[in-house]
Amino acid sequence: MAVVSHHPPVTAFYIENKKAGVVLNGYSGQKTRILNATLVCDQTGHEVVTLSSRNNETYLFTSPALTIRGIWYAAPYVELIGTTCIQASTGYYASIEYSSRGWISGEKNHFRCLIRKNDDALKDILYKIEGQWSGKSSIIDYKTKESRQFLDTGILESARAKYKPFQDMGEMETHRIWQKVSEAIRNNDSVLAGTEKSNIENQKRAEEKERRDKGLKWEPHYFEWVDNEPQVEKLRNMLNQVIRYKGGYDAISQNGNWILREERKKYKN
Repeated sequence: MAVVSHHPPVTAFYIENKKAGVVLNGYSGQKTRILNATLVCDQTGHEVVTLSSRNNETYLFTSPALTIRGIWYAAPYVELIGTTCIQASTGYYASIEYSSRGWISGEKNHFRCLIRKNDDALKDILYKIEGQWSGKSSIIDYKTKESRQFLDTGILESARAKYKPFQDMGEMETHRIWQKVSEAIRNNDSVLAGTEKSNIENQKRAEEKERRDKGLKWEPHYFEWVDNEPQVEKLRNMLNQVIRYKGGYDAISQNGNWILREERKKYKN
């Protein structure tokens, strides 16, 4: 995982589990806005999951928006909102709607996922998955009307992230750059977190200006942007034939992706 742009903020990532035969590659950016006393963080970018254990099946994911509620009551909490999509190379796609708890009714962290087939002209629903993404959910087979439990996150154990010691990290590694901000957030010191965040941003603006004055182009160390990346382009075209968001823009706005440079060599060979 590495920051490939500070203005706007964009993080690229490549995660691989060779034993399970799973690779996750993509990028994420954030755009924040205020809506009805709620902080909304729209996530840009997309991710591609490749399953080598299943004949290299690929899945394209988009990300939901985040909302931070309860700010006025000094008891903030995060919820997901909006609609996301998953497109599979096998010819199936899913649309997932996230909804938050309202003032009077509604369930916290609620989602509803509808699974359909790309070449189905009637867009018949094959399966529906519904529940809480932070709790229990069920799946319904629309053909047999059979319902069963899909997932119970309460029985799952979260994996703990492991990091190298800060002194062993490179100067541009994310955890090292944002170390002081992270510590301030963990200590509930919003003033210090804001100050340290501004220090980082001002430093990066100065570095960007210096590169621009010298005519230098920013080149990330670990990742390279690839226009019309084959997997993204194929899955994007499949998805955009069946899904259009309200407003008339494409479900996936770009064909490109940030690719790990080591993986990029495979494209060129």
